[in-house]
Amino acid sequence: MNWSVIIPLVIFLILIFAIGFWSSFHLKRTNNFLQEYFLGSRELGGFILAMTMIATYGSASSFIGGPGAAYTQGLGWVLLAMIQVATGYFVLMILGKKFAIYARKYKAITLIDFLRKRYDNSKWLVLVSAFSIIVFLFSAMAAQWVGGARLISSLTGLTYTSALFIFAIAVLLYVIIGGFRAVAVTDLLQGIVMFVGTLIILIGTIVAGGGIPNIMAALVAENPNLVTPFGHDGGLSPAYVSSFWILVGVGVVALPQVTVRAMSYKNSKAMHRALIIGTIVVGFIMLGMHLTGVFARAVLPGIEVGDTVMPLIAMEVLPAWVAGIVLAAPMAAIMSTVDSLLLLVSSTVVKDVYMNYIKPQASIKEVKRVSFGVTAVLGVLVFMMALSPPNLLIWLNLFAFGGLQATFIWPVIMGLYWQRGNKYGAIASMVVGISSYILIHTYYPNLFGVHTVVFPIIFSLLAFVGFSLLTKQSREEQLSA
Repeated sequence: MNWSVIIPLVIFLILIFAIGFWSSFHLKRTNNFLQEYFLGSRELGGFILAMTMIATYGSASSFIGGPGAAYTQGLGWVLLAMIQVATGYFVLMILGKKFAIYARKYKAITLIDFLRKRYDNSKWLVLVSAFSIIVFLFSAMAAQWVGGARLISSLTGLTYTSALFIFAIAVLLYVIIGGFRAVAVTDLLQGIVMFVGTLIILIGTIVAGGGIPNIMAALVAENPNLVTPFGHDGGLSPAYVSSFWILVGVGVVALPQVTVRAMSYKNSKAMHRALIIGTIVVGFIMLGMHLTGVFARAVLPGIEVGDTVMPLIAMEVLPAWVAGIVLAAPMAAIMSTVDSLLLLVSSTVVKDVYMNYIKPQASIKEVKRVSFGVTAVLGVLVFMMALSPPNLLIWLNLFAFGGLQATFIWPVIMGLYWQRGNKYGAIASMVVGISSYILIHTYYPNLFGVHTVVFPIIFSLLAFVGFSLLTKQSREEQLSA
C-alpha cells in the first residue's frame, strides 16, 4: 500500500464523517423529520446550492468514466462533454423559481410528491414514477460504486471486492446518520476538492508530457483522429454529438437527483448566485478532467481499462501525497453522487410508496426507522449489483440518465408550463418513454446515427400532448351530454 497517497484520502473521509455526525444533531432537533432528512429543511444558500448541484452532477462519469472515454476517443470526447457547462444554468433557469414555488405550495418533498399533487393524486403515476426511479437509479448508483471501488483498488492494491466493501460502508454510514443536510454540506467540501484537484492534475499532466505542443504531436503520431472532433475511429458523427447534448444538457432538467436541488434553496438570491457559480465551476471541471484524460494518452500509452486512467496518471505525474489530495476529487465526486442517489431512492420508497399507500398513518418514529432501514437495504442491493462491473462505467451511468429523462422530462416541464396537461398525458408519456427507451437501447442503438435518448423523448412528448388533448375532449363531451 502507498500510505503517502492513502493518508490524505483517510483524512478526507474523517471530515466527511464529522459532517455526517454534525448533521445528525439537526435531525434530532427538527420538528419535521421528512423535510430535514430529505431536503435539509429548504435552507440552502447560493454557494452551497451551486456546489451540491455540481458535486451531485459531477459524478464518477465526470472524474473516472469521462476521462477514461476521452483517453480512448481523443479531443472529440472533450467537445462532446463540454455541453455540460450550461447544465446547472439551464436547470435552474427552467425549473428554478417556478418549480420551487409549486413545490412549496404542494408541500412536496420529492419529485414524485410534486407530480402526484400536480396530476390529481394519480396512484398509477406515482407507481410508474417510483418504478422508473428505482430501476434506473440502481444502474446509476452501481456505476458510482464501481468507480469508487476501482479508485480504492488502484490506490491500495486491494482486490476489487474488498475495495467495494470499504466504499459501501463509508457511504452508508454518513448518509444514514446525517440525511440531506449531511449530503449538501459534504457536497460543498467535495465541490471545492474537485475544483482544486482538477487544476493540479491538469497542470501535472501537461508538465509530465513536456507541454501541450509535445503532447499534441505525440497524439497525432499515434492516431491523427485523436485530435479531430470525430473520435479515434471516426465514430463521433455530428448527428451523434449534437444528440448527445440532449442527454447531458437539455435533458438534465428531468433528472430527479437534480430537480430535488431546485426545491431546496432558500430564496431567489441564492438561486441566482448558484447560476453564476455553478456555470463557472462546472465549465472548469469538465474541461480540465476531460483534457487530462486525452493528454494522459501521451504520458501513459497502452492503458487497457479506461476507468483506471485518472488514478494511474495522478500517481505517475504527482508526488504521492499530492496525488492523495488530488484523488480525493474523484472520491468526492463519486461519494457526493452516491449519497444523493441513495437518499432519492430511499425517499421514493418511504415517502412516495410506504407513506402514501402502505401505511399513511405511520408515526414519526416508524418513518425514521423505515427511512434508515430502506437506505441500508438499498446500499446492500447496489453493492451486490456492483460486484460484476462493466469495463467502462460511463455507459452504465449514461443508460440511467437516458431512462430517467425519457420518463420525467415532459411531466415535469409541461406540468409547470402547460395547464392542459393532465394525469393521462403524464402516465402515457412515462410509459411510452420508458418502453421505447429500453427497446431502442436494446435493439436499435444509435438509430439514424443519433443517441438512444432522442427518439424516446420525442415519442413521450407526442404521447403527453396527444393523451392530454384526447382525454380533455372526452371529459368535456361527457359534461355537455
